[in-house]
Amino acid sequence: MKNSKFNQLKRGFSKKCPNCGKSPIFLSYIKTFENCSTCGLKFSNYKSDDGPAYCTIFLVGHLLIPLILIVEKNFSPSIIFQMIFWPILTVVASLWLLPKVKGAFIAVQIFLNDKKS
Repeated sequence: MKNSKFNQLKRGFSKKCPNCGKSPIFLSYIKTFENCSTCGLKFSNYKSDDGPAYCTIFLVGHLLIPLILIVEKNFSPSIIFQMIFWPILTVVASLWLLPKVKGAFIAVQIFLNDKKS
């Protein structure tokens, strides 16, 4: 089971070609290559649009909001700390996660497209 759904998703999340796992998906931050340089898979056939951004914000929000509430309840940090630390952490987490989620989105599309064939 070389190209299982989990393997494809894991490869996409690691920003590698979901099909072969050898070449990178992205030319720059979130701009995809036209084709995989190893297996020739055409990345331009798979569009992700706003889905990865939506999922990234959803994940970051669901991870950080409980953390913010726990810190607020147990430590009562100053408002200055909260106004600086949490927004910076939110932006950094979102920027780190976005290309990974986009790679996973492309992997899901490839998997679903293979199932249709």
